[in-house]
Amino acid sequence: MFMFHGVPTRPRLSHALGAIAVLGLAGASGAAAQAPAGDFAVPTQGLYIGAGGAFNVTRFGTQNVYALGISDVYQNGVRVSSGSAAGPARVPLGTETGFAPAAQIGYFQNFAESRWLWGVKASYSYLGTTASTPNALLPQAGAFTDARTGASTPFLGNAVVRSFEQKAEHQITLTPFIGHAHQRGFLYLGGGPTLTRLSTQMNGLVGFADINGNRSEISGPPQNFSSAAWVWGAMFVAGVTYFVDANWFLDVTYTASTTQRQTGQYFSTFTNAGGPGGSVTTGSLIGNSSSAPLVSQGAMLTLNRRF
Repeated sequence: MFMFHGVPTRPRLSHALGAIAVLGLAGASGAAAQAPAGDFAVPTQGLYIGAGGAFNVTRFGTQNVYALGISDVYQNGVRVSSGSAAGPARVPLGTETGFAPAAQIGYFQNFAESRWLWGVKASYSYLGTTASTPNALLPQAGAFTDARTGASTPFLGNAVVRSFEQKAEHQITLTPFIGHAHQRGFLYLGGGPTLTRLSTQMNGLVGFADINGNRSEISGPPQNFSSAAWVWGAMFVAGVTYFVDANWFLDVTYTASTTQRQTGQYFSTFTNAGGPGGSVTTGSLIGNSSSAPLVSQGAMLTLNRRF
């Protein structure tokens, strides 16, 4: 009971309800202040796209090369001799590192009420990594035949390549994966096929021969040869995602991949008018190359938007 100017009275119902409402708002305000910022539920499915970059360590290995040179020597327009030389060679290219821009598109979805999930993503990366060996030697052995006497003389020689290069350019991957959700994202493992653009270049090739103790330039001015192809491969991926909010997340992955060999065929003709006594040498340069499987390991970080 309360006294009002000495008259006892009961508290009004509206006053009591108002007090309860005020206390309720105050409590809700305090709870909101204590709630963690950015609190949200990690989505159980989503289509996403992302972009970022990767750091890669790429082992190019050793190229297997076969080179053949065929020539005819003319004096005053008359063929005086003909010859050929050929041989295999191995050109080491080593290991290179580099950064590469990358983009991806993917989809993930939880299994029913489980925290396990499945997904698939496709990615593109411009590797842009080149390995080179300067002044590579391609040893050869052969013989030339005197057109007038028919006598054959053996000789040794080599083709010198000013710069032998292999380049890894574009790479496309398709990766199904299995994952497990955690509080702010998911961990996952996956693997799948890759398609990589590889190219081989032999810059500044000149053929030489050692005949009767004299070193002679046979093929004349330096020539360039190149080949390129898309080759299949395989990739393993281990990754983790972290959701900044319900629609944006970071994706960090470790990747390991290998490719098939890239092969090339080469052909060119030549004319060398700088022979002794005004002689002219004409012929063909023929060859092929086979790269080692390209082996790469890398770490990739992308920022992704879920739709």
